[in-house]
Amino acid sequence: MIVVSDTSAISNLLVVGQLELIQRIYQQVVVPPAVDQEVRALQNFGIDLTAYTSATWLSVQVPTDSLLVKKLKEALDDGEAEAIALALQLKADRLLIDERLGRLVAVQYGLNITGILGVLKTAKVLRLVSTIKPILEALVQQAGFWIDESLYAQVLEDVGE
Repeated sequence: MIVVSDTSAISNLLVVGQLELIQRIYQQVVVPPAVDQEVRALQNFGIDLTAYTSATWLSVQVPTDSLLVKKLKEALDDGEAEAIALALQLKADRLLIDERLGRLVAVQYGLNITGILGVLKTAKVLRLVSTIKPILEALVQQAGFWIDESLYAQVLEDVGE
């Protein structure tokens, strides 16, 4: 399975100490250089990057379609644009992306997407975690991850919490 990730799932799960969930679900993940730079910039905010920098299951690959990246950057940030271009280039089975506009564009290009909430739901279904509510709380409080209240409730209901 080929999985490409934008910054959000990696950075937010890193902040709350749950980065390994991505590896345990997907085994190998590819990120473009802009995502790598965005994640590494978290160090400027005192975030420990050890789990990221030592992750042998993560690799960085440059998207080769520079015209597509340039076009995508007209509407999206660098990480999203490069992640979508790379996912298309690699014919990825899944793109991890959270931002609404990025998700819409990715779907328009025919990509299968999952966000951080999908990662958490999958982790619960696979019994990698017993509950996701504490992780959701940490994401909101520690990482500043925004989630609509009704979506928050729906995710918990979906996994029986």
